[in-house]
Amino acid sequence: MQTADFARTKVQGLSGFLRLNGQGFLVSAVVAAAAQFLSEHYGAPAMLMALLLGIAFHFLAEDGPCKPGIEFTSRTVLRFGVALLGARISVELMVGLGAGLITVVVAGVIATILFGLLGARLLGRGWRFGLLTGGSVAICGASAAMAISAVLPKNEHSERNLIFTVLSVTVLSTVAMIVYPILTQTFAFNHEYSGVFLGGTIHDVAQVVGAGFSVSDQTGEVATLVKLIRVAMLAPVVLVISILVRRYAEDGEADGKRPPILPFFVVGFLIFATMNSLGLIPAAVVDLMSSLSRWALLISIAAVGMKTSLKRILDVGGQAIVLIVAETIFIAILVLAGVVLIGH
Repeated sequence: MQTADFARTKVQGLSGFLRLNGQGFLVSAVVAAAAQFLSEHYGAPAMLMALLLGIAFHFLAEDGPCKPGIEFTSRTVLRFGVALLGARISVELMVGLGAGLITVVVAGVIATILFGLLGARLLGRGWRFGLLTGGSVAICGASAAMAISAVLPKNEHSERNLIFTVLSVTVLSTVAMIVYPILTQTFAFNHEYSGVFLGGTIHDVAQVVGAGFSVSDQTGEVATLVKLIRVAMLAPVVLVISILVRRYAEDGEADGKRPPILPFFVVGFLIFATMNSLGLIPAAVVDLMSSLSRWALLISIAAVGMKTSLKRILDVGGQAIVLIVAETIFIAILVLAGVVLIGH
């Protein structure tokens, strides 16, 4: 009898959860599917399309039955997608690249984040914005922006800054995908060094793949590997930010709640990366998890877009644009210098 009552309670709880969040999640999924269709048929970045389409449906997040589900999707589904990214990482992939080139990539990530903090300070922007833009440029574009945003203390500008960052890094990645392969030819890089430069500088994974394989198959493979090394740094960077925020953020800055020392999605990322490194996840399952991760992030960014009005994005100011462009140029110059030095 107690078992039946327990089961009934669980079913009622699940039913209530679906009634509350189902409509908002479904509308986010429909927007994401439309964005994927546009990406496949017209070559536009799927993340960018999901973001812009989401902004067009902003009215759904203001009030009504979709609002709770959009909130849930922009927060929880996002973290689920980031956790699944860990399945793409393995130690074996990184070992073959060599200590010198790995050092260049890791140094580029750390230096770009520090540059973002310094640039934000010089331009009169908050430290949150410096971390958000610097981390997204340094690591993996929109995915990093969403993961970092999840552990930063929230204020009235948080969603606006996230949308601006995702929009900016996606556009800049698309430009880099076209321009950077030309630079590798200008500097007469071989396939390996071209791959390191492209994978170490372009923000989003899809654009790295596009740029790398436009040069050669070998360059594409190296570029993808280098990009995954940057993605692998997402977990430690988010962990360090979480610890520092928890320790140094001003009282009340996080809406009365301190972030956990180790967010659950970072734990998931690390567990999946470890399992993949140990060969415990079959290749077919890795592919499935990668696909689920991509769709979860696409759906969540559509929801984030719905939560933000276009007017608020335009209020971000010219200094923000200067900062994120400067960060993009900074990591490009840094990685380019490292590749040239190692090459000689």
